[in-house]
Amino acid sequence: MRKAEWQRLIATIGGALLMLAMPSLLNAQPIPGALPESAKALSQGEWPAYAGTYAASRYSPLTQIDRTNAKNLHVAWRWKSPDMAIKEANPTVGPSAVNESTPLMVGGTLYTSTSLSQVAAIDAATGVTKWVYDPKIYENGLGIPANLGWLHRGVAYWRNGDDERIVILTAFAQLIALDARTGKPVPTFGKDGRIDLVESLRRPIDRNYYTMTSPPVIVRGVIVVGSSVFDWWGSRPSPPGDVRGFDGATGRLLWTFHTVAQGEEPGAETWEKESWKEAGNANVWAPMSADEELGYVYLPVSTPTNDYYGGHRLGDGLYGESLVCLDVTTGKKVWHYQIVHHGLWDYDLPAAPNLIDITVAGKPIKAVAQVTKQGLIYVFDRVTGRPVWPIEEQPVPASSVPGERASKTQPIPSKPAPFDIQGATNENLIALTPEIHKEAIDIAAAYDRGGLYTPPTERGMIQVPGNAGGGSWAGAAIDPETGTLYVGTQRLPTLIMIRKPEPWESPYDFIGLPSYVPGPRGLPLLKPPFGSMVAIDMNSGEHRWRIPVGRSVALPPIQKLGIREQLGLPSRSWALLTKTVMIVVQMGYLGPMRFVPGLNMPIRDLFNRDPHLWVYDKTTGEMLAEIDLPANATGAPMTYMAGGKQFIVFPVGGAKLVEELIAVSL
Repeated sequence: MRKAEWQRLIATIGGALLMLAMPSLLNAQPIPGALPESAKALSQGEWPAYAGTYAASRYSPLTQIDRTNAKNLHVAWRWKSPDMAIKEANPTVGPSAVNESTPLMVGGTLYTSTSLSQVAAIDAATGVTKWVYDPKIYENGLGIPANLGWLHRGVAYWRNGDDERIVILTAFAQLIALDARTGKPVPTFGKDGRIDLVESLRRPIDRNYYTMTSPPVIVRGVIVVGSSVFDWWGSRPSPPGDVRGFDGATGRLLWTFHTVAQGEEPGAETWEKESWKEAGNANVWAPMSADEELGYVYLPVSTPTNDYYGGHRLGDGLYGESLVCLDVTTGKKVWHYQIVHHGLWDYDLPAAPNLIDITVAGKPIKAVAQVTKQGLIYVFDRVTGRPVWPIEEQPVPASSVPGERASKTQPIPSKPAPFDIQGATNENLIALTPEIHKEAIDIAAAYDRGGLYTPPTERGMIQVPGNAGGGSWAGAAIDPETGTLYVGTQRLPTLIMIRKPEPWESPYDFIGLPSYVPGPRGLPLLKPPFGSMVAIDMNSGEHRWRIPVGRSVALPPIQKLGIREQLGLPSRSWALLTKTVMIVVQMGYLGPMRFVPGLNMPIRDLFNRDPHLWVYDKTTGEMLAEIDLPANATGAPMTYMAGGKQFIVFPVGGAKLVEELIAVSL
């Protein structure tokens, strides 16, 4: 197998397995008038942005579904993705990784993307398709997109008077604007409705390493575009992760922000030996958020190349693994905070920052909260970038890998406390019985381990939380009325082993190979709850409660132990808040072996693991309803009103399963 083919194979299979001049603050003035456009639409029962609004709150003020009737929820309709017909006609297309697209709802119509980067408009009340646009990017001869293969998380909506558009970033890096009513490309946008996002990058790249998965942010007429880059060790230099702003009307490039500081730019000095010249990645693959009144956009920046070894990029490396605030009109940096110095753990910022207005010690603060894989939440004044609570640089261990130099300190927030365990210590290993605890210790003893930010090693280091979190791209939900943050977390360790590559394998001195560490007897290695939802009062920074998510009692390893208590499942969970309740759905298998109920089970059972929708009391965490589902959710849920009914809709399927949207209502 040739080097390029081998790297492409790793990009697809490895990624799928892991599925995981500064403007003056005086110019930060809100636009006068009513509510921001997305907030106004939300108040009218719509869902105009990926997370409801660009504040990324995952909150709706709807009240029809409440604690008294939640038990009456049922599946109202199911919508089958048009991707299925394409794959049936041409089995060489795909496979899809996961169907992760969360739809929007505006004016009685749902708008969604598909894994193959198609766009569909659907009647919000009935689930009947209105139109489908197929860019046919699977016919471009490039094969399967980088990282996670055929995967897409959604579209964006833009309106200027009577001009309504749906904007998608395709898996092969095209920016396309469609007429929201007809699904036809807007001829005055770019070239016949399309823009090739590779052409305006600052250096030539291999298209096989560059893709788009998350929807853009559109604020003040500017489309802000991130990217998803093959971010291990496949090429050198790797594609740049620059963030760009395009004119929403014409598609003209307005500005570019270098996520790896260049030349004389502030931050370039943090890349020793001018390593900024070839450093790549530091891309924004996760959803972004924005303050529509201030005109600020918030970027969760990921890790520079390569994830687990940085001997070629010594120094802190701005703006890798930083939260960056930009002025959306100019693209100029307003402020930044680096959450991980010289990242070695794939602890990229995995979710849209949550914008929340809180009151701390009697002082009202417009805040932004960044959830991390590490189980930490960093909270800042979103206008100035000042930490709401002190963040202390704490000493961390040195690296033993030749040529590597880990940062001597990492910033740790004083509040809130971590929302999950940190470090592969004996105390954090599974201990359902003394014998099981001893077996877990014996398994872990074969590798290096320690606290948070223990560097990867050549022997192999068990990382807790793993590179899938802790927090993940599921992010957090915010209740704007109470100032409470709800975050889902999963306990999945990652074994990182550093080794020298073969000459044909990689141009770097060392590469890191991540894998999952199974626990004893088919159980997880870490103690329960294996998956949970945590509620945190953001006015005080104090935890309110933790509840397990997932019916662990349905799995044979738990049944054999006779345990009836629910311990949760180590899977990604999404929270959706309304004025009355919290709704939670959970992902199924669709990833590395994390909890093995048996290897000889039917593929449908393997990929759909005891699927349910749960409804909880937001204040106490009390379960109000448990609704059986035909399949596990694979993306975030949303809610809206149509035809006098409140619907909850979420994606399911992918890989070997039918890709669908499922709508639930009373």
